[in-house]
Amino acid sequence: MFDEASPSPRTLTEETAQRLRQDIIQGVTPPGTRLAEAAVAKQLGVSRVPVREALVTLEREGLVSFSATGRAFVKDLTPQDFEELFLLRLALEPLSARLAAPQLRVDANLLELNIRETARAKSLKDVTSLDLDFHQIILEASNQPRLVRLWTSLRPELELWLSRLHRNHQMQTHATRQMTVEAHQGMLACFREETSASAEKITRQHIVGWREWLPSPGDASSA
Repeated sequence: MFDEASPSPRTLTEETAQRLRQDIIQGVTPPGTRLAEAAVAKQLGVSRVPVREALVTLEREGLVSFSATGRAFVKDLTPQDFEELFLLRLALEPLSARLAAPQLRVDANLLELNIRETARAKSLKDVTSLDLDFHQIILEASNQPRLVRLWTSLRPELELWLSRLHRNHQMQTHATRQMTVEAHQGMLACFREETSASAEKITRQHIVGWREWLPSPGDASSA
């Protein structure tokens, strides 16, 4: 429950959206669930206004869809959604790596810290979040705000898809963590020692390898 008297309306909307977002990504609120404003407002202890605004935010993020009658439901990602996300990552991340390479050659401390945290991660939920954090660090080092905004707009759907997939493949925790750490160590070494073109190439290989290694996208939509 939130204290509606203290935060500003905008902050309350953001807090409401974050709570709903977490529940959707973690599977607490499964695909197809109706998010009725009155019920959500009662559950969170807020008025319907921040709930309504939060649902619009989540629709923009691809986590919620509205029916023709205006009812909100948790979206179920399809294999086609995954393919589009993959293609967008393939377009954005190698470019960001090339642009970020000069900065990361000088200072890659955040990437090093992320890899250490990933190696210690105990759950696939944490591995997923840290994996995406690693790529976001690279994007932010590119010093291209529009590029960062484009990728950040994809993150909720990426995290949703990966979280659903991982819940269906809990036995892959160790393998996923190990492969993620090794791939990111290779990228880090490239940023330190190679050219911008090499950084772009290894990032492209990483994204393509990620797509080829993961199980069928249809597995995630049934989670």
